[in-house]
Amino acid sequence: MTTSPTVFSIPVQRAFADALAAGLIDRFADGALGLAEGSILLPSNRARSAVQAAFVRAGGAGLLMPRLAVIGDADLDENVALALDAIDMEAPLPPAIEPLRRRLLLAGLIERYTPEGEPRVTGAAAFQLAGGLARVIDQLHYEEVPASALVDLDLGAFADHWRASLDRLRLLVDHWPDVLAATGHTDRAARRNALLDRVAAGWRATPPGRFVVAAGITTAAPAIARLLRTVADMDLGMVVFPGVDTAMAAAEWEALGPTAPGTDRAARPLETHPQYHLKLLLDRMGVAREEVAEWAAVSSFDGPDTRASFVSLLFAPADYTAQWQAAGDLKPATAGITGATFSDDAQEAQGIALLMRHTVETPGRTAALVTPDRALAERVAAALARWGIAVDDSAGQPLGRTPSGALALLLAELAADFDPVALIALLSHPLVRKGEDRTAWLDAVRRLDLLLREPGLAPGWAGVSARIAALAADPDARGHALAVELAPWWHDMAAALAPMLAPFASPSVAPDHLLAALQNGLEWLADEAVWTGPAGRMLADLFDRWTLARGAGPARVDPADFPAMLGQLLGEASVRPPYGGHPRLFIWGLLEARLQRADLMILGGLDEGRWPAATQPDPWLAPGIRRLVGLPAAERQQGMAAHDFASALGAGDIVVTRAQRSGGDPAVASRFWLRLTALAGELAQPVPGGIPLTDLAARIDLPSGSARPAAKPRPVPPADARPRRISVTAVDRLARDPFAYYANQILGLSPLAPLSAAPDPRWRGTRVHALFERWVRAGATAEAFEAELAALASDPALDAIARAFWLPRIEPALRWAARQLIDAEGRTALKAEAWGEIALDGVTLTGKADRIDRLPDGRLAIVDYKTGGAPTAKAAFDRLDNQLGLLGLIGQQGGMKGVDAAEIGALEYWSLRPDRKAGGAGKISSTYGPRSDLKCAGEAVDHAADALAGLAARYLFGDAPFVPGDNATFGDYDQLMRRDEWFGRGEDGA
Repeated sequence: MTTSPTVFSIPVQRAFADALAAGLIDRFADGALGLAEGSILLPSNRARSAVQAAFVRAGGAGLLMPRLAVIGDADLDENVALALDAIDMEAPLPPAIEPLRRRLLLAGLIERYTPEGEPRVTGAAAFQLAGGLARVIDQLHYEEVPASALVDLDLGAFADHWRASLDRLRLLVDHWPDVLAATGHTDRAARRNALLDRVAAGWRATPPGRFVVAAGITTAAPAIARLLRTVADMDLGMVVFPGVDTAMAAAEWEALGPTAPGTDRAARPLETHPQYHLKLLLDRMGVAREEVAEWAAVSSFDGPDTRASFVSLLFAPADYTAQWQAAGDLKPATAGITGATFSDDAQEAQGIALLMRHTVETPGRTAALVTPDRALAERVAAALARWGIAVDDSAGQPLGRTPSGALALLLAELAADFDPVALIALLSHPLVRKGEDRTAWLDAVRRLDLLLREPGLAPGWAGVSARIAALAADPDARGHALAVELAPWWHDMAAALAPMLAPFASPSVAPDHLLAALQNGLEWLADEAVWTGPAGRMLADLFDRWTLARGAGPARVDPADFPAMLGQLLGEASVRPPYGGHPRLFIWGLLEARLQRADLMILGGLDEGRWPAATQPDPWLAPGIRRLVGLPAAERQQGMAAHDFASALGAGDIVVTRAQRSGGDPAVASRFWLRLTALAGELAQPVPGGIPLTDLAARIDLPSGSARPAAKPRPVPPADARPRRISVTAVDRLARDPFAYYANQILGLSPLAPLSAAPDPRWRGTRVHALFERWVRAGATAEAFEAELAALASDPALDAIARAFWLPRIEPALRWAARQLIDAEGRTALKAEAWGEIALDGVTLTGKADRIDRLPDGRLAIVDYKTGGAPTAKAAFDRLDNQLGLLGLIGQQGGMKGVDAAEIGALEYWSLRPDRKAGGAGKISSTYGPRSDLKCAGEAVDHAADALAGLAARYLFGDAPFVPGDNATFGDYDQLMRRDEWFGRGEDGA
């Protein structure tokens, strides 16, 4: 053992992995096996890949690399321990418990043990809390804090909910050791500590006769600190840190704070500083900063030597930022650093993609985007695809975002809560029926989609079957032909898939039964396609681990909670792509970028909450409780993110980017961005191709300068294309918006209803009309009305929201409307939903009246129900609302089927909503009267007839263009008429 520790630091301006490889080659590449006899300890598997690549770049072909062992990851296993020459004569340690099994066991504990007076936590909530509890247990192990430290805490200053949380935590920690011991396993973090201590003890007793280098490790766990100290004390051992600031003044270094637990608030350590975790690790190793030497080797990826002092100054603690004023000329240190602020994150991704595309133009030059924002990384990868450039996002994506994971989650959600949106999304998923049969399958799914576009669907598989059967049995129904074609396919599909998902219909089921149901359903839908590829294999492994954990955790779960539990697991698992992307372009997360570098480093997403990421609150321990116990504060992760940013700033060519709006909301510049611009001043913007990057990103998707907005449309169809048959509602559409009439009646375009089973306003109005129609046909008695009202209340198409809010609100109005007819003396309801048509000056006018009554004097009353507001009398006089008048015209001329011709005595809108002025449950209004320019029903009928004659002369028999109307509201055909391009620009769109 040496008398003083051998500890080095590679300054931030040097590329860590390349400088490390170059230095080790200089020191130990003596003969063919010089390097191969040694070992390098690394913090993660990603760091191992970076060091391997650096050795390849530095040593060329034929180089035998040292053994690379990972000690920073929580999944340290026996193989790694053997690679470190652990003494195998000792008794083997208990195996580490599988993480999913542990989480299920902890969820079971949370459900079983509830402090007195606290609500019981079950299902998905317990499963989510179990994940946080597992992290707390691991942190206690990492920091070697005994669980007994939770017992005697003074919580007088904390809120009651934190006291309750700690009571629950104490209860669980008391029971967890016994539960874990019964499985014959140990916690992974505790096992890692034991393995590291075994290796350290073995090396202290018998130092290896080869070199050992611990490189890039910054985790300050005590067990790692002991091992690093052991390596540093060996004759052939050395520890190499990334970016220890050896030039920082001693006072600043000490200002980073004490590290002992229980420190008071005034002296709290600066855990958000990029050097804090390194100082903590050195303190735990017992190494003074003065004992850290600078690593001598350099590489071609290094930045300017002045960059290290600039980075140190940039992150000076707040009490020492006064030295910024005496910093002098910083231009040499900031040369090569540029920045760009984009209007939103979509333009930011486009700008970054342009920079990376521009880099490819220089042979051999590399570029890397470094960002913790996975959404930004995905956007950049998608933007590069426009040029046929595939770039790997080495941080991967959540399993739930992959096709296999998304399909599993869709099936679970459909099984737990049947919904037409989920059904269509599931059946049209790209993995379903992948192969020769997919075209025919998708044709059937599209037919089903069209049939489910009407609301009011009864719940479950039976509701879909009932709708298809009803439409197939009714030749006059819209969708009849589709239903006839679809019925055999739906019957076979539902008969196969629905029984597989039957376990989800029970109130409480064993989790393995739900897993088996999901697996069977997935294989029926997608066969082996769901299990292929990296994502499919990871999903299969998740199912296997969950199945093997049978008996752990709650014995039974509510199927409604199962999709949330599965979604949590799918969101926490990351699928990394196989190699094969562009060889000179990279997208790295912070872990991937820690030890490697490219010629151009793009640091993207520098908004607060993105980089650094917002701290996630611990549901178990308040920040103050964590400090009292001796656990790291959540802010330490921000310090790690600051260290990553500081390390990346050491590169030669750097572009930092941010967006003024992120996710549609205003964004605040990152604290790192604010410090950088405050010290270095306004950053110059990159100008690829001589154009500022932000301008290029904003202009790339704009049309050429010759493009002009569309003018207001003026379609003029030929005479033989103009209809000679028109409905009363189409007359009003023609009057208000001729273009909408043209699109609907001549082009045959109509909007699709949303794909949802929930009752919408249109369905509610139709259902109310159906209630009154059946009531009138049953005799319009009080008893018949009560029967119809009971049928409405029990309608299976009503969802919980409609039952709770709409039904109680509409019921008084329905009773009011019924009473108006029942109590009216001499007034008789003749017909409901009365259909009629007449020929009028070469035009066939059609329409349906909600109800036609016979008045005491023998005249007819036309009634139209409105579940919303009724049109105004002014609209009728302006010939924009002609519906009731034209229905009266049809009735007056005997065109109503089953109703004899008679004079029209009343045209009434029955509005089924409270009348605030009169204080009633509804209101009857007319389009004529003393306050209107139309004084009686006869005048209103004649006025509507004149309106129809004028419109017919202009549009049906004339050659008038169907121009968007001035009275049109924003509606269904705005995109077709390209309203946003011409609205407000004048008639010619100029």
